[in-house]
Amino acid sequence: MDYTSVLEFQLEELKQEGRYRYFLENARCAGAFPQSMARTATGEMAITVWCSNDYLGMGQHPKVRAAMHEAIERVGAGSGGTRNISGTTHYHVELERELADLHGKETALVFSSAFVANEAALSTLAQLLPGCVILSDEKNHASMIAGIRNGRGAKIIFRHNDLEDLEEKLAALPPKTPKIIAFESVYSMDGNIATIGAISDLADRYNALTYLDEVHAVGLYGPRGGGIAERDGVMQRVDIINGTLAKGFGVMGGYIAASRTICDAVRSFAPGFIFTTSLSPVIVAGALASIRHLKVSQNERDTHRDRVRAVKQRLARAKLPVIAGPSHIVPVLVSDPVRCKALSDTLLREHGIYVQPINYPTVPRGAERLRITPAPQHTDAMIDALVLALTASWQSVPG
Repeated sequence: MDYTSVLEFQLEELKQEGRYRYFLENARCAGAFPQSMARTATGEMAITVWCSNDYLGMGQHPKVRAAMHEAIERVGAGSGGTRNISGTTHYHVELERELADLHGKETALVFSSAFVANEAALSTLAQLLPGCVILSDEKNHASMIAGIRNGRGAKIIFRHNDLEDLEEKLAALPPKTPKIIAFESVYSMDGNIATIGAISDLADRYNALTYLDEVHAVGLYGPRGGGIAERDGVMQRVDIINGTLAKGFGVMGGYIAASRTICDAVRSFAPGFIFTTSLSPVIVAGALASIRHLKVSQNERDTHRDRVRAVKQRLARAKLPVIAGPSHIVPVLVSDPVRCKALSDTLLREHGIYVQPINYPTVPRGAERLRITPAPQHTDAMIDALVLALTASWQSVPG
C-alpha cells in the first residue's frame, strides 16, 4: 500500500469540502489583549482577536503573570514527573483545594486538560460501576463522547436539553441499574444552557449520578465564578463537575470536583491521570492566582456581560444571522464551509479581525459558523469595527 497517497487523498477531500483546518500563527501582545500579531504569507500584521476562549482575558492579567514569574523563580519550569512519582507539588495541592472550595465539593483532581479529565473520569466510572449506563446529551463535547466510548459500557443518547426524552429513557431502565447523566452547562457552539436543576430532579427520581461539564462557564458565571450551577443555586445537587483552567481562568489544564471517594477512584484507576506528567507548577500557580482573583472580583464578569450584550445588539441591528442564545457565545450562522472560510480570510486580510471558521465535525454539516467571543477588553471602537467589517464582508463574499 502507498500509505502517503492514501493519506494525501483524505486530506485533499477535506480541502475540497472546505473543511481543512488552517492554523493562524499569532502572538498575543502581553497586557494588551485582544491585540495580537499575526504572521501570514505576506508578513506580520496587527490583528484584533474575536474568537479566543480566554473569555475574560485572564491569561493577560497582571496577578496571573506575576504568580507565574514567581513560581518559575522558586521551583523552575517543570513538575518533574507524574503525580505519583515526584510530580505533586504544593501548588497542585493548593489548586485542588481552591477548586473543591469553588464548587462546594469535598475534593478535586487536576488533569493536563479538561478533555483528558472528561475522558478519564467518564471511562473510569463506566468501568468501575458494574452494568453502568451513561445517558448523554446529543450535543455533548467530543471529550465526553470519547470517555463514554472508552468506558465500553452501555450508553443512551437523549435529545438536546429535552427533559421529557431524558425521563422517558431513564424510566425504561431497571431501577437498580447504575446510571450517569452526562451533560454540559453552556454548549459552546450554540451558546444555549442546560436546566441543571430540572436534570438533577430526574437524577434524584431515578437514582442517577449527574456529571456536569462546566468548561465554558467556570470563571464567567456565579458570584464566585463557580459556573452555571453556582449561578442557579444548584451546585450541591451535581455529583461531579468538570471544568477547565484554560478558558475563563485563562491558563491551561482541566479538573473534576466531586466527593472524596469519586475523585479517589478516578485518581487510582484512570490511565489518563496515572501515566501523565503533571502540569507545570508555573501553570498551576497562574491558575491559582486567576481563580483566587475571580472568586472575589465581579468587575471582569460584569464588564464581560456588558460587552456580550453590546455585540449581540449591534450584530442584530446589522441584520446578520446571529443564533440567539442566553450565554456569552455569539455564533453567526453561515451554513457553508467554503463561504465560512472565505469570510474569515476576508475579515483577517482586509480588516485585521480574526474570527476562526467553525466547520464539521465541530458543528453539523450545514451549520458552519463564525463563533464570536467578546471579552471585557473589547472596546466600543473594536465592536464598531467588527460590525462594519462583518457587514462589508458578508456583502462582498458570495454565498
